[in-house]
Amino acid sequence: MKLPLSLPAGWRARRPSPLVGLAALAALAAGYYVVRPLLLGADGASDSAASSAAGKRDGRRRGFDGPISITATPVRVADVPVTIDAVGTAQALNTVTARTQVDGRLIKLGFDEGQNVKKGDIVALIDPTLYQAAYDQAVAKKAQDEANLANARVDVTRYKKLAVSNFGSQQQYATQESLVAQLEAQIRSDQGAIDNAKATLDYATIRSPIDGRTGIRLVDVGNILHSADTTGIVVITQLQPIYVVFTVPQQFLPAVQKAQARAPAPAAALGSDNSSLLDSGVVTVIDNQIDQTTGTVKIKATFENKGLVLWPGQFVNVRLTVDVLNGARVAPSSAIQRGPNGAFVYVLNEDETVSMRPVTVGRQDEVQAVVASGLEVGEKVATTGFSRLVDGSQVRVIEPTADHGAGAADAAARPRKDRKREAGGEKRGDGDGTPQKR
Repeated sequence: MKLPLSLPAGWRARRPSPLVGLAALAALAAGYYVVRPLLLGADGASDSAASSAAGKRDGRRRGFDGPISITATPVRVADVPVTIDAVGTAQALNTVTARTQVDGRLIKLGFDEGQNVKKGDIVALIDPTLYQAAYDQAVAKKAQDEANLANARVDVTRYKKLAVSNFGSQQQYATQESLVAQLEAQIRSDQGAIDNAKATLDYATIRSPIDGRTGIRLVDVGNILHSADTTGIVVITQLQPIYVVFTVPQQFLPAVQKAQARAPAPAAALGSDNSSLLDSGVVTVIDNQIDQTTGTVKIKATFENKGLVLWPGQFVNVRLTVDVLNGARVAPSSAIQRGPNGAFVYVLNEDETVSMRPVTVGRQDEVQAVVASGLEVGEKVATTGFSRLVDGSQVRVIEPTADHGAGAADAAARPRKDRKREAGGEKRGDGDGTPQKR
């Protein structure tokens, strides 16, 4: 194709637009970044990325440099009780169901439900009209027979004088003496009838046989009660003192028997948290046989229960003390850690570092542990901050606050990132997590 030899008439050259220049520069810059790895080589790019990642890691690591905050407690010498823990049931010392011994209509209840009553207090009253009449009749019968006896005794005196002076027969005198003896026997019978009527009358007034607390009444006023009724009127329970019955495995029986032989073994009733003391008592009875189905022996302890914290039927934790370890080395239970090789602790060194040391633990509860070997008295062991501790870690010992205790040390030992998140979120967010405007 042939090009024209001359430009068209009226054609004029125009200056390029600035947008075209900017687009060209952008295209050149994009092309440079595309071909840059090819120019520098793959090794150079990977080295640059690795150095950048290492720098980031170093920066993060520098945030955790420095001593780890912990709390530490010295190993001490103490007398440690040897205890057996069990679960028991509280049982009333005495439980009585008040019943009627005579038939009749219930006319009065002498108690309020849940009221404390003393021995001899009136609990209920049965209509005594019939029994009062029977008692009065027995008394009148005795009075009648006593009058007859008095007259017979006068006659026997008269007949005796006549018989002595031969003005009367001996037979008549003997007969009169026999009549006196019969009347005397009748008087004794009348007295028995009076006692019986009096007892029956007293049964119409039902009294409490023990000191205790009444429960919910089982019958209302106005009902006809019979001596054959099985429901009763009310149940009275003696709460002070109170029993707690619990079982221990048969392998602990020799230790309990040995402790009981020295003195009544002390027992403590604990709350559901197994630490709060409800009441203190002593062992009173060890059952005379072992339950072969469970391999346990039943033990009964008596508690004063002055505060009425124990209630019949209540399940309680029981801690029975059978011996005392005198002069034992004691460390907090929180200091004992478990690993694949057994128990160990972190011991605080003089240069503010910790050393991991294996220990042998004897008895341990939720508060303290008896260390048989591995620690000396006075050495301090770490009780918090275990998530970051290793053998040889640099530490900073802090004192637990009164409000937070060891929890303050745990909070101080947690990573800074976690503490910031718990305090209210990241820096770029306020307390409710909303990003702040810059």
